[in-house]
Amino acid sequence: MLPAVADSLSFLYVDIARIVQDDTGVCAQIDTTRGTDTVYIPTASLSCLLLGPGTSITARALATLARHGTTVVISGAGAVRAYAGILPDSLTTTWLEHQTRAWANEQRRLEVATRMYQMRFGQDVPPGTTLQQLRGLEGQRMKALYKIFADQHRIGRFRRNYDPRNWHDQDPVNQALSAANTSLYGVVHAAVLAMGCSPALGFVHTGKQHSFVYDIADLYKARTTIPLAFSLHASTNPESDARRQLRDQMRLIKLLPNIVKDVQALLDPESEWDEEGTERTDVPLVDLWDPKTGTVPAGTNYAGAD
Repeated sequence: MLPAVADSLSFLYVDIARIVQDDTGVCAQIDTTRGTDTVYIPTASLSCLLLGPGTSITARALATLARHGTTVVISGAGAVRAYAGILPDSLTTTWLEHQTRAWANEQRRLEVATRMYQMRFGQDVPPGTTLQQLRGLEGQRMKALYKIFADQHRIGRFRRNYDPRNWHDQDPVNQALSAANTSLYGVVHAAVLAMGCSPALGFVHTGKQHSFVYDIADLYKARTTIPLAFSLHASTNPESDARRQLRDQMRLIKLLPNIVKDVQALLDPESEWDEEGTERTDVPLVDLWDPKTGTVPAGTNYAGAD
């Protein structure tokens, strides 16, 4: 159902089913009017299994998925939210290491934030631009973008407002935008987990467990959630309409593989990755860190080594 993102491994979304392990493998048992249908899941060739509403999974099935290196994500309907994720022990730390090295260095962190701005708006940033200046430029662009869509749909002046305590008192555009953004965060969260990155180590956002998710989601709002929300200014159920229509848009623009390629370009811009958005997969054995050579093989006795 979801696009392939790495080395011919795919995301699979399942809902209203029971995931079990039998003598043949892991399968989804689905109740139908004809009885119970059984669909086998190719665990060895999946990078991420998304479990939607109405699913349950046995311990044996979960152990098999972990053994085959499959990330399991508990998601909302249509995979538009991610509530929790289970990462296999064998998942490579390649992209997590790229992320942490860039995050821990102030200069490299600013460089990643600058690339994010350039990726969002397709505009170069003058050398020496500070993060504070970037925030100012971003604010101006977003304000102008809101005005363009408000004029286009003839809804008058628009002010972004998110108040969960007075949710139903907000206008339809704000309700639709908040609902669509939440859905977008879920899809980004699933992709970030599948790559082995940390959702918490953000480059622009900070202080929350989803800071990096907010960073990456911001790359796509101007062409997904914002125009969608304004198009629903007359909707009587903007929250539901936003989620359903955003789900269709995600399939059309192939959002998941684009997320993988964009994260790779942000964290490792000097390397070239192919058009399929592949990532480096499982490592057979953990390595040891060395301050001079980088890594050395584990499972070796280094007694007497210089």
